[in-house]
Amino acid sequence: MADEATTGRVLLSADIGAVADRICAGGVVAYPTEAVFGIGCRPADAAACERVLEIKGRESAKGLILVTDDLARIAFWLEPIAAQSQARAEATWPGPHTWLWPARSSCPPWLRGSHTRLAVRVSADPNVRALCAAAGSALVSTSANRSGEAPCRDAACVMNVFPAELDAILDRPCGGLGQPSTIRDVVSGEWVRGGPTNTPPDANE
Repeated sequence: MADEATTGRVLLSADIGAVADRICAGGVVAYPTEAVFGIGCRPADAAACERVLEIKGRESAKGLILVTDDLARIAFWLEPIAAQSQARAEATWPGPHTWLWPARSSCPPWLRGSHTRLAVRVSADPNVRALCAAAGSALVSTSANRSGEAPCRDAACVMNVFPAELDAILDRPCGGLGQPSTIRDVVSGEWVRGGPTNTPPDANE
């Protein structure tokens, strides 16, 4: 496949910079993560986040996960927590571990949904990290699938499921993990997905 191609209005490209440009322009893109493709945008962009929810068919009350290469990009939306709890989260990062973190009142409601916590992950995936760096922003990350269906693991699947709804697809491979990230409450330590309880993955991450 060529390094860059267009199908309708969707940019299909292996170029991090080209896809980041679409994000910075307010676009919604699909990109590979540790295990599956995600759909995302800049989390501060309310209109783009609304498009993400509409494209996926996800209920707004569920909230959205944020991925980043550096916690500093979203720290202003997070409440201070006990040093021991913060250290527990930071010991798993960068890595495929999502933590539910108490959110400040300034955290946009379209990110939190009906919750008081914000789901955050500092990713080790090189594509996620490079995309965040190029866009200068954390990214919304919800799995690339219609609500209730299996998530896509390659760009061809994303294009097939979303032939015209996205602004760009980063055509690079996923990280190879078999399951989506674990999810855990940073204050209580309770496992929400994965971990000792072996909670099954949710196709609607």
